Amino acid sequence: MSPFDPGSPDRICILLNPGSGKQGDARLDETVHAFAQVHPDRVKVHELREAEAPDAAARAAVEDGYGTIVAAGGDGTIGAVADALHGTDARLGILPMGTFNFFARGLGIPLDIEQALALLLEGRARPVMVAEVNGKLFLNNASLGVYPAILEMREDVYRRWGRSQIAAYWSVLLTLVGFRRARTVRVVVDGKRRRRKTPLIFVAHSAYQLEEFGLDGADYIRNGAFAVFLAPDVGRWGLLKYAILLMGRSMTQNRDFELLHGHEVDVEGQGRWLVARDGEREKMRAPIRFRQRRDALQVITPDAREGAG
Repeated sequence: MSPFDPGSPDRICILLNPGSGKQGDARLDETVHAFAQVHPDRVKVHELREAEAPDAAARAAVEDGYGTIVAAGGDGTIGAVADALHGTDARLGILPMGTFNFFARGLGIPLDIEQALALLLEGRARPVMVAEVNGKLFLNNASLGVYPAILEMREDVYRRWGRSQIAAYWSVLLTLVGFRRARTVRVVVDGKRRRRKTPLIFVAHSAYQLEEFGLDGADYIRNGAFAVFLAPDVGRWGLLKYAILLMGRSMTQNRDFELLHGHEVDVEGQGRWLVARDGEREKMRAPIRFRQRRDALQVITPDAREGAG
C-alpha cells in the first residue's frame, strides 16, 4: 500500500506520450520508466495509447488519487493535460519531450530528462497564468489562417520523414508555396474593431516564444495582455519571404506585420473556422474569442518565477 494519502501531491502519475518528438532521442522513454522503478510507491507511468486522449487520462489519474500529474511529451500533450487539471487542486509536472518545448523552456524547466525528473521530487508548484480560445485552454499561442494549414502539412511531413525541427521548417515552406487564401475579418481588441484582409491572425501568450524568434510583444504578455500579430496580404511568395525572415530572426514590426495588444480579442465572422492552439487543430464556430483565464495553473518549476513564460 502507498504511504501517501489519496490526492497527495507526493503521488505522481506520469502520462507518457510515445508519439512525441523525444528531442530526437527514443531512449528517453526508458529513462522515465527507470525513474518509476526507483520510486515504485510514489511514481506510476501511464503510457498513452495511440487513440487515448491525454486530457481524459489526466482526469482519470486525478480520480485515482494522484496529486501531481506529469505531461511527458510536447506542447500539445502538455496543453491537453493542463486543460484537464485547470480548476482542480492537482499540480502539473512537465517532462519536455517534444520538438520545440516552448512552454517548458519559458518556465526554466530543464530539457535534460534526468534533471526534469529530479525536479518532480524537488520542485515547488507555482501559479502560471493560462489563456483560452472559445473555452479551450492554450499555453503558448492560438491562431487562424495559414498557421493551422502549416500544422496540417507538418503532420504529413512527420509521418513521412519523422519529427525534427528541420522537418517542421520544411512543412512551413511547403504550405506557403501552395497557400492562396487571405481572409477579410473583423478583429476586436478590447472593444476596438478593425477590418483587415489577412492570411494569419496569431495570438501569442508566451513571452519566451516571441523572444526566441526575435519578435516584439513580450512585454505586453508579461503585463497580462495578449500580443496579436496580423500578417499583411502579400500573396504566397510574400509569405514565403516572411517565413525566411522569421527563421532568421529578422521580422520587423509595421513593415512585416501589424502588432496589437489587449486583454480580450475577438475575431468576428460566420461559420466554423480551423483554429490552431499549441500545435493542435480543431474547428471552432465564430466568433473566435481569446481570453485570459482567471485562475492560475499550479506548475512544478525550479524557481519562483510566475506568468506564462
